[in-house]
Amino acid sequence: MKKLLVFALVALMALGMLTGCGGSTAKEEPKEQSTEAAAEGGKTWIIATDTVFKPFEYTDADGNFVGIDVDLLAAIAENQGFSYELKSLGWDSAIAACQSKQADGMIAGASITDERKESGWIFSDGYFNATQSMAVREDSTIQGFEDLKGQTVAVKNGTMGADYAESLKDQYGFTITKVEDSPTMYQQVAGGQAVACFEDTPIMITAIKEGGDQLPLKVLENTANEGNAYGFAIFNEENQELIDMFNAGLAAIKEDGTYDEIVNKYLGN
Repeated sequence: MKKLLVFALVALMALGMLTGCGGSTAKEEPKEQSTEAAAEGGKTWIIATDTVFKPFEYTDADGNFVGIDVDLLAAIAENQGFSYELKSLGWDSAIAACQSKQADGMIAGASITDERKESGWIFSDGYFNATQSMAVREDSTIQGFEDLKGQTVAVKNGTMGADYAESLKDQYGFTITKVEDSPTMYQQVAGGQAVACFEDTPIMITAIKEGGDQLPLKVLENTANEGNAYGFAIFNEENQELIDMFNAGLAAIKEDGTYDEIVNKYLGN
């Protein structure tokens, strides 16, 4: 795997990108990550991603941008021999960057759904299957959806967790408050502004495990849905080559064991 170079975006460039996106604001400064091959000439693909979606994309203790998506993209690019720059923008801004052609593709734990396909997303083969679940405070008396009547639930805007909550709110009589990132959503529950939140199950399990006493939440096991596969996405048919390379590289790293090594590195066996 080629060594990735990580560096901060120049403030002016970051402002220009985010203004062009017209999307949400991220809680941390956008980051940029590129392959060494980018300096060798030829096309460099611009890939947008989220900022805080651990263990798929996040910043480690040394300030490096890491995670399952980050490592998978690096391995696939090495296998297929293409260059890229990974821009960490936040969920909404990553989508907007692709739609406005400021980015060529997006990898950010995006679930493959018919609704997204109909709205212009063009997905790769699925690279990870994830369910969505509900989490509450450790000391909460809520045991399931039936206990949510008249209560407020927090979700991250534009996610499958938000869609899952929306599909349940009328049946179980709760209201929804939307936030822009996962940490804010968790703190809504920890601080009592909401009684529960909905998120991709592996994301919540990782966040709660690492949050320790600062994040006294628990995932309710009886609340998971059937889930969806995550996919790499483009929004412009002219970039079909990028999807084709991603699919070919994904198949190759699954075959040689690299895929399992990456997933196990972050989630265990």
